[in-house]
Amino acid sequence: YLAFDADNHYYEALDAFSRHLDPKLRTRCVQWAEIDGRMYHVVGGKVSRAVVNATFDPVAKPGALSSYFRGNPEGKSPLELLRAREPIPAEYRDRDARVQAIERFGLEAVWLFPTLAMLYEEQLKHDTEALVATFGAFNRWLEEDWGFDYKGRIFAAPYLTLADPDWAARELEWALGRGARVVVMRPAAVFTAGGSYAPSDPVFDPFWARVNEAGVTVVAHAGDSGYTSQGYTRDGFSAEFGSGGWRPSIKAFHIQRAALDFLATIVFDKLFERFPRLRVASVENGSEFLPDLFRKLRSTHRRMPGWFAEDPVETFRRHVWINPFWEDEVQEVVECMGADRVIFGSDWPHIEGMPEPLDYTSELAGFDAATQRRILRDNALALNQLGAP
Repeated sequence: YLAFDADNHYYEALDAFSRHLDPKLRTRCVQWAEIDGRMYHVVGGKVSRAVVNATFDPVAKPGALSSYFRGNPEGKSPLELLRAREPIPAEYRDRDARVQAIERFGLEAVWLFPTLAMLYEEQLKHDTEALVATFGAFNRWLEEDWGFDYKGRIFAAPYLTLADPDWAARELEWALGRGARVVVMRPAAVFTAGGSYAPSDPVFDPFWARVNEAGVTVVAHAGDSGYTSQGYTRDGFSAEFGSGGWRPSIKAFHIQRAALDFLATIVFDKLFERFPRLRVASVENGSEFLPDLFRKLRSTHRRMPGWFAEDPVETFRRHVWINPFWEDEVQEVVECMGADRVIFGSDWPHIEGMPEPLDYTSELAGFDAATQRRILRDNALALNQLGAP
């Protein structure tokens, strides 16, 4: 069988955020600026340094940091590992070239997610009009350049924000009408013009009702979720390791903190009780938070008898799928979730992922063939089908 990679990425075209944007809003959305000979995005009127190489040309090679995440046996700084760059390959921006890469890697299909777009909702959250204009334009670029179902091999996920609930419902309907099998959002609280809300607040129920009806999978993908270090280190999402050097930082825990909070909240708020066909996949958020999350769900259940209709851990296992980091202990994830709720994602071609997607198979050597197939193909393939239970 061929594997289904549930975490592939593109590098956005230079006009991804502007091609379909109303020119009257451009100064409030995403623009380019040259500073000291380097191109940066200006997001909401402020220079964004979340990614220091926003053109991605030249770009670091896939899996450049794989040895670092493997335990760094050579003791190298991540900055050393990132020095080797290459001109941006065609498959990072061209869908036909990506199909050829998919075939070369021995994959059946991929889910395709943003790189820069996962960072920009945070920077635009205080201007709802600019935020939805930006991602409306972005999604139309995405459909035009990649398509939401290209040749049954590439399933690109439109980016949805709940900041304007009416817009979210309309955008979801637009995406479904163009073949979307999966949609993506950041794991974070929602900042609307009327204040902040949990994503599972009833104010968003019309959106979740349509998701429930359509049976489309919602992916909560790592991005800038706006988490603060509470003064322990400088805040702000960055692909750099530290500021001007290499040192450990609690910012490394923000991704998993955001995922835990998001997933716990939608269970606490009984979102799955209201919409029993919802399917949520946690992608590129890791999995080390799972045992702690399950302890919190169980302790809450004991302290508040009658709040949940059933054991909230069982609710979680029925509605949530987990894509572990490749360096996580997959055996632990399977023990927590069950083999039918774990999905393979390589993060290709990002630097934190694998040089080639199926390098991941060595992580599954301890499982029987049936379990390997579920993780590598069958679970994601089922999530890719609209309306599946």
